[in-house]
Amino acid sequence: MEFCDLKSQYALLKDDIDKRIMDVLAHGRYIFGPEITELEERCAGYAGVKKAIAVASGTDALLAGLMAYDVKPGDYVITTPFTFIATAEMIALLGAKPLFVDIEDRTCNIDPEALKALLANLPAEKERVKGVIAVDLYGQLPDYEKLQQVIDDSGLDLFLMEDAAQSFGATQRGNRAGSFGDVAATSFFPAKPLGCYGDGGMIFTDNEELAEKIIWIRNHGQNERYRHKLVGINGRLDSIQAAVLLGKFDTFVNEEVRKRDEVAEIYTTMLKSVKQVKTPVVEEINTSVWAQYSLMAERRDELQKFLGDKGIPSAIHYPVPLHRQEVFIDLGCGEGTFPVAEKVSESIISLPMCAYKKNEDIEAVVTAVREFYGA
Repeated sequence: MEFCDLKSQYALLKDDIDKRIMDVLAHGRYIFGPEITELEERCAGYAGVKKAIAVASGTDALLAGLMAYDVKPGDYVITTPFTFIATAEMIALLGAKPLFVDIEDRTCNIDPEALKALLANLPAEKERVKGVIAVDLYGQLPDYEKLQQVIDDSGLDLFLMEDAAQSFGATQRGNRAGSFGDVAATSFFPAKPLGCYGDGGMIFTDNEELAEKIIWIRNHGQNERYRHKLVGINGRLDSIQAAVLLGKFDTFVNEEVRKRDEVAEIYTTMLKSVKQVKTPVVEEINTSVWAQYSLMAERRDELQKFLGDKGIPSAIHYPVPLHRQEVFIDLGCGEGTFPVAEKVSESIISLPMCAYKKNEDIEAVVTAVREFYGA
């Protein structure tokens, strides 16, 4: 059994993907080919924003967004301690420091009340605090209206960035992921809901001035060839990866988002009777794209070994919160600083998830979980 069945997906979409790739090989514009512009336009239209800028990875999307806001050494950016390290890593890469706030236990997303408490009692000079990065964890968005209200009420001039690396295809109050905050970043890593066959990412914004700056940043800071307006990065998306995404795009939008939700619903229905696990909660204002199907499970590590012995893959997203990672030890966040994130990290486990998961595979996973707990 595959954790994320990319082989089945490719078999179904082979003709569309192969044609798109062959078009790139025919025209030979491997960097900034016409596929880049087409993908940007399609992503902007789907997300409902004015501008989408293709970049080489979700990490580059975060980095370029922070660079566009001129985050620099001595600055601070607020984010969650319970996410993949790239979110905080890009803050640190620019010489700034992450300020962490705890998460909600229902959704594992950033807690607006914790953000409110931090902004009311900042451990840093408030003029050095530049913004907030909220993460759409596991395919579901935090409440962006609440987060923006907290920021507005604080009186601080902070940007709000949506880290939509796990949520492209999800919605909140009818609006799609990528359209929240001042700028948003997503990832097209192969295992993401919409993934390419390598690394890839996209930045979204309605701020055309900011978009222009990001376009320069992703291409070595050039505003025209060999004219460098500012320091940038080599953050360009390859045309072949854009071709892969275009070959998958219609099926993702029209079928896969719905199918992922159907797989999650089957899991939840079949697992609700198992008292030792807590199935994911999707808030009424949201739809999830289910980047992962993650349970809170008693005796998590034993369960994972039991599943593995039966040939059932699983994953832990994430076993060590960022404030407890060695790289951030100098921030001085000791054990117990963010109790919800720490508690979740000890019980979270992700089960196999993709749009093409067969019912018999889901039943095999659930049967094994039930067997483990004697349910």
